[in-house]
Formats: sequence, C-alpha cells, structure tokens
Amino acid sequence: MKNLCSLDGKKVLVAGSNGMVGSAVCRKLKERNCKIIQSSRSEIDFTRQLDVEKWISTKKPDIIIICAAKVGGILANDSFSADFIYENLLIECNLIKAAHQNKIQKLLFLGSSCIYPKFAMQPMDESLLMSGPLEQTNESYAVAKIAGIKLCEAFRKQYKSDFISALPCNLYGPGDNYDLESSHVLPALIRKCLEAKLRNLEKVIIWGTGKVKREFMYVDDCAEAILFLIENYSDSSPINIGTGEEIKISELASLIKKLVSFDGKFEFDPSKPDGTPRKLLNNHKILELGWKPKISLKEGILSTINSLSADFK
Repeated sequence: MKNLCSLDGKKVLVAGSNGMVGSAVCRKLKERNCKIIQSSRSEIDFTRQLDVEKWISTKKPDIIIICAAKVGGILANDSFSADFIYENLLIECNLIKAAHQNKIQKLLFLGSSCIYPKFAMQPMDESLLMSGPLEQTNESYAVAKIAGIKLCEAFRKQYKSDFISALPCNLYGPGDNYDLESSHVLPALIRKCLEAKLRNLEKVIIWGTGKVKREFMYVDDCAEAILFLIENYSDSSPINIGTGEEIKISELASLIKKLVSFDGKFEFDPSKPDGTPRKLLNNHKILELGWKPKISLKEGILSTINSLSADFK
C-alpha cells in the first residue's frame, strides 16, 4: 500500500451527509481531530457539474467521502431505472472530476454489494466484479455504481490520484428510509411489524419467498470502516465492507418480530421478486488490514427499533 492518509487536522467533505451513511460518517468524524464539511441539497445539487466544481473549489477539502446517491429497494429500482442510472452517474462524475481538478488528497467512493453478478460465487470476492450478468431489478443502479468505481480506477491510472472505492453489504440503522414504496427489506420489515403491532393486525405480508439470503451491517460499523480505509487503504481495486454473516429473509423477519413483540403471522408473496438469491461478501481483505465489525445483527436491530418506537406510539 502507498499514499496512506491521516484524518488528523484535515478538512473532510462528506457528500450526502444528511443520508443514513453520511450521517453516520459525520458522527464518527466528530470523534476525530478534523473539520467536517457537510452538504445539504439546499446548498449544493451534486447533479449540476459547474455548481459542484465551483463549490468544491470554494470549500477546499483535503478529503472527500462520496456517500451521496439515489438509492432504494427492489420496487423503487425497478420502477425508476432511468432516474437511478442518470442521477447516480451525474453525482459521481461531477464529484470525482471536481476532486481531480482541485487536487484533493484522498477520495473514497462508496459502491454497493448489489453491483456483483446475480449468480456470483459466494462469498463474493472483489475479483468477481463484472464477471456475469447483473440482477435485472437493480441493473441501472449497479451499472452507475460500477461506472463510479471504474472512474476512480481511471483517475488513479492516468493521474495517480489517490481515489479508492468501497463496497458495503446491506446497511441499516438511524436515518434509514422507512417508506414502503422505496425502502430496503430490513427497514421495511421493521416498519411493517411495528405498525402491525400498533394496529393489532393478525398478519404481515412480505415480498418474495423469504428464502433468499442477505448480509446486513449496522451503519455505524460501516462508517468506522470508511474512516479506517481512508487512513489504511490505497489501491485501484475496490474493497468489500461486510460482516461475513448472512441470514434468510424469513429468519430476519422472525428476529424482527420477536424484538418488536409482534404476535401475528407472516404471509410471503412469491408473486413478488426475491432479487439476487444470495449476497454475501468476502471480507477477508479488510479483515487482514485490521478492521472488523463490532455490532451484532440483534444488537443493531434492537437499537434501530428503540430509536423508532416513539414514532409508532
């Protein structure tokens, strides 16, 4: 490894600081000796190239962490594929180019585990990227994220820019999206179970068969990993951020049901898509560097439920 970077005394721009991941990164940065530059949509629209270039040159960050993205679950990705590919391409292209123009010391681009091939060998090693067809329901989002990773690689190759990419597994926690039309599976299950308990419903309907497996990480663990990689990783290859553990959706639903104290039943709807059969990351590379997750799935879900319970009373 080379070009390792310390956060100490640095100005760190968190693009997407109001989102779930960006907010967690800012919480962790407050524990460090650095200045945080946050970004709100009212201040800067990352899809507007000239505005982004001017804003970056004015703020003069030393480090940029790109958490900003248009994200959503299966329904949102499948329904608004043009928006997902177009907006994500603009966000990443504008920020990465502006980082190069302003000679930013280090940039981390956040990808996603969903960019791996649909039927990739499990657990998924970083070398498997672009080795097979993508999951169709989120193909547009995945293509945009792959382009961001390749853009970072290209700037490293041509200009020696210290731009890196990280691929987290499914994330959840404070600040997540609980809109059932656009949310991911874990926050959707939490909301459905909380509302069912409040309304004394007898059952909750869950999309798909419940047989697919997913890997979940509490967002504060991911934020810790991001800061760790800023200081300890410099390579053209993207690096996975995962727990190394997976769970069936049916088992996840049962765990949430127990933690919420919902007494009803689940009804799975196999007419709705399951998505990729499995998405387990091989986290060997980041573990070798010295990072590991701290928060268990049960602990993280319980903390998330407790932070939400007041909204469902």
